[in-house]
Amino acid sequence: MKKNVLITGGSGFVGRHLTELLILRGYTVSILSRSKKQNKKDIYYFQWDVGNQTIEEEAVLRADYIVHLAGENIAGKRWTKKRKQAIIESRILSGQLLYSVLKKNNKKVAAFVSASAIGIYGAINGEEICTEETAAATDFLGLTCQRWESIDDYIENLGIRCVKLRTGLVLGKDEGLLNTLLPIFKKRLGSALGSGKQYMPWVHINDLCNAYLLSIENSEMDGSYNVAVNDNTTNASFSKTLAKVLGYRIWLPNVPAFIIRMFLGELSLLVLKGRRVSSDKIENLGFQFQYINLEEALTDCLK
Repeated sequence: MKKNVLITGGSGFVGRHLTELLILRGYTVSILSRSKKQNKKDIYYFQWDVGNQTIEEEAVLRADYIVHLAGENIAGKRWTKKRKQAIIESRILSGQLLYSVLKKNNKKVAAFVSASAIGIYGAINGEEICTEETAAATDFLGLTCQRWESIDDYIENLGIRCVKLRTGLVLGKDEGLLNTLLPIFKKRLGSALGSGKQYMPWVHINDLCNAYLLSIENSEMDGSYNVAVNDNTTNASFSKTLAKVLGYRIWLPNVPAFIIRMFLGELSLLVLKGRRVSSDKIENLGFQFQYINLEEALTDCLK
């Protein structure tokens, strides 16, 4: 019988790509959704309402593995007080709902794999290379990721292996970061932001999905893992490479930081600050990034 993977946030960018990979690898996939959807071959849909803490428990009870991706887009809107609360609650409440079903039914899945982000190390500029042992930051990004990951601690107490993947900027065709940048860069109006020196650890969507697959299949994986290419890409070099792939050289000056802050408010920290990270921990398990060259990764995303 095929193993079943329950994915929260399965209709999102990462969730859709991961679903395709899992089915190709012989799994069935269950997806939690706010609305009722028609099942497809090897894909089963179940309803949940995180705000009201309701869920079709069968989704959890039939699962062999759980991949928890659900959460409001952290870069979707300005960080108003209300928006910040929504970002945090979407991650905490969804995790708590899964925990309650697992505990209530004494359900043991083989692994609970949770999305996280390298934002746990904070919005910083500097040369320090952050590893999984680096202390979490106390700014909004750091605290959000800490609370996000805290759900794993509760689930781990149920005797379930937990893996947290701290992801860099995800590159994929017409989605994620590129979905925001391409309309500007295709008009040949792209440029670096602020100083342009802020680091931008990135990962191709295929590599990220393979990291989730490894987390499911490798029983030695446990705890936190950074998943980002450690090539010291900065905002300036990223912008230059994206323009090159699109067939031109950047000709505009950097967008001044004060303009970005004026339009984005506190959210500007996401683009004006950066961090260097190491993915040695997951690579030491034998994981290999297929895309380690930014130009090749962007070319693949845009073909």
